[in-house]
Amino acid sequence: MKKSLVIMAVAASVAVTGCKSTTSYVDNSNNKIVTMGLSHKDFDGAANKALDEMIDSPLLAHPEAAQGGRYVLAISNIINDTSQRIDTDQLTKKIRVGLLRSGKFLTTTAIGLKGAEDEMTAKVRELNNSKLVNKATTKKNGTVISPDFSLSGKIIQRTNKIDRSNQLVDYYFQLTLTQLETGLAYWEGEYPISKKGSNDSVTW
Repeated sequence: MKKSLVIMAVAASVAVTGCKSTTSYVDNSNNKIVTMGLSHKDFDGAANKALDEMIDSPLLAHPEAAQGGRYVLAISNIINDTSQRIDTDQLTKKIRVGLLRSGKFLTTTAIGLKGAEDEMTAKVRELNNSKLVNKATTKKNGTVISPDFSLSGKIIQRTNKIDRSNQLVDYYFQLTLTQLETGLAYWEGEYPISKKGSNDSVTW
């Protein structure tokens, strides 16, 4: 009985050792690693191109920029028309951060197409009716800033077989900045990405 237990323990140890895999960091600047699906490099590339164009656009220059004037941006709907489960915040967050750092835009988190991104702005107004909170410290109604622009867009995927062995996958990042006073698109951008690979490769 003891001998059997020893053999089982040794076998289990060998099995665990054999299943070990090495985990390591990947250099984000390494362009040799390419997947058929969308990677962080694809999102970064599209966001950086969009940022450069937005920042350089004369239509997006605030008339009081010299005095610190900034437009307020609201995030609208970014449609995922791909076969992948995509968190579109991966694209919009980078754009938001870049616009904030550029000094051209602020982003409202109190107003969004599907409700507030951060509900705390509305929540703290409820404290005006609280007997516990010092009214001199509460946030007043009528002070939230309405957005000047909205960012919307779409991520599209189109897959075509080239031959029996290879396929071509085209992705399109399409973005629009709408001026909310007039409903006019003040800026639009499209950034295509094409990837060729084996028909055995998957994009999810």
